[in-house]
Amino acid sequence: MRKKKLEKKERISISFKSQPWFLPLSASTMRFLLLQLFLATLLLFSSFSFTLSHAQDEDEDLIYLQGLEGTPSPSHHDAFSDYRPREVDHKDVVVLKENNFTDIVNNNRFVMVLFHAPAPTCRYCEGMAPEYAAAATKLKDQNVILATVDDNALAHQFNVQVFPTLHFFVDGVHYKPFQGPLTKDAIVTWIEKKIGPSHVRNVTTLEEAQRILTDQPRLVLGFLNSLVGPESEELAAASRLEDDVNFYQTVNPDVAKLFHIDPDVVRPALILIKKEEEKLNHFDGQFVTSAIADFVFLNKLPLVTDYESKSAQSLFQTPIYNYLLLFATKNDSAKLIPVFQEVAKSFKGKLICIYLELDNEDDGKRVTADVFGISETGSDPKVLAFTGFFDGKKFLHDGELTVDKIKAFGEDFLEDKLKLFFKSHPVPESNDGDVKIVVGKNFEEIVLDESKDVLLEIYSPWCGHCIDLEPIYNKLAKHLRGIDSLVIAKMNGLGNEHPRAKSNGYPTLLFFPARNKSSDPISFDEDRTVVDLYKFLKKHASIPFKLQKATSSSDAISDVKDEL
Repeated sequence: MRKKKLEKKERISISFKSQPWFLPLSASTMRFLLLQLFLATLLLFSSFSFTLSHAQDEDEDLIYLQGLEGTPSPSHHDAFSDYRPREVDHKDVVVLKENNFTDIVNNNRFVMVLFHAPAPTCRYCEGMAPEYAAAATKLKDQNVILATVDDNALAHQFNVQVFPTLHFFVDGVHYKPFQGPLTKDAIVTWIEKKIGPSHVRNVTTLEEAQRILTDQPRLVLGFLNSLVGPESEELAAASRLEDDVNFYQTVNPDVAKLFHIDPDVVRPALILIKKEEEKLNHFDGQFVTSAIADFVFLNKLPLVTDYESKSAQSLFQTPIYNYLLLFATKNDSAKLIPVFQEVAKSFKGKLICIYLELDNEDDGKRVTADVFGISETGSDPKVLAFTGFFDGKKFLHDGELTVDKIKAFGEDFLEDKLKLFFKSHPVPESNDGDVKIVVGKNFEEIVLDESKDVLLEIYSPWCGHCIDLEPIYNKLAKHLRGIDSLVIAKMNGLGNEHPRAKSNGYPTLLFFPARNKSSDPISFDEDRTVVDLYKFLKKHASIPFKLQKATSSSDAISDVKDEL
């Protein structure tokens, strides 16, 4: 009997001799190990079965959604699926980048730069490309360079607000944007005017001087030592950079005196005269083209400029990127504009001051509502600081509209001490739909709720792609409405803002995971179908969820009919 037990033990031991270690095992120990192995195998199989079951459930969900969705809707890629670049001869157009921009602009007499977005992102840019290329060919024999650049950092440096935008440089001096039609003939005509003969007219008699003072709303007079030579050439070069100010020059002391220049002043001297408030501006800088051009630009506008839509582009695309805006009704403006003018004197060269009439149907009401969101705060007078359309930062003055209070507000604005203001539509009284309505005022309550996974569409009511997406987005929300941890939401990007809602175009889809709202949202950039949106949500949701399927085929058919 003992012999048999030993043989059994040896047989068990021998099975382990191939291992780098050797340990005799008893039968009971071996049975325990085999049981553990069996349980581990069973657990692994169960886990594998669960994974297969989970994957199978997800596949069934997708098949279910595809069946309800029917014929796939066009994806956002389809908008450009038929895109074919236009064949344009760019041989005479110079391509600029950050590393060659300064050299090209500074080392050539005349340079026009087209700031654009690459096709097919901007169809306006693509549409004008042939015209621009043709203009480059037309002007190349006149020593004019036409160039393009699609660098965002450079666009920001020159306060480019929209694409396409064209800037003109003369001997490295930056000129305001070209604002004419984006055609070859308009571009060529405009540039030829800039590089053509002098725009400076000689004034030799008092009779002629008096007529000019009476007729011109704004003008520049240079009091020179000679009507020809370096001084006159610098003045002429500066005159080419201005479309709406006439330039004159004289050597006659009596004419200079009539134009409010001391006849005994050291020449060359320069004055800008306009009929608005602050009629006289004396130049005291170096008599060179760039300094003269900057002086004229900074002083040609009234202290407070009335906003008009036709002049908006020139107002908001300037070397000065900061603005102070007064919003007031016509009745209130009579007492407030003089206050605002006094404030403007303190910020010349630092801020551009603009008045918008709140009860002007054509300009004031539309701009205050759509662009600045001021109409939502009532019709009382308000002052807003603004960094221009590239940054779009706004700061609302909350205090009395006195000279001292507004000046303090402007100083805090320039020193970056103010709290940002965000435009917002009113919070909806009811928000029980499948797609939740987000506005600026309830953004944090809905989108930044740490207990919810939130998919947010930022849209424009006038955007064709947004209109195409709406039924797809509504369908997705309907299928997912029973999931408490998941919110499908949308926000009108024209009337609402929030620093966490960055949109580079419409529609923009952003996902804000639960329990991680401090991180950047995840952009959705796939095909805009119910199935692809669902797969995206399943992948990124912090809280797992299961699709709530229809309980019967008749329910599913009813859902499809409703969606159709």
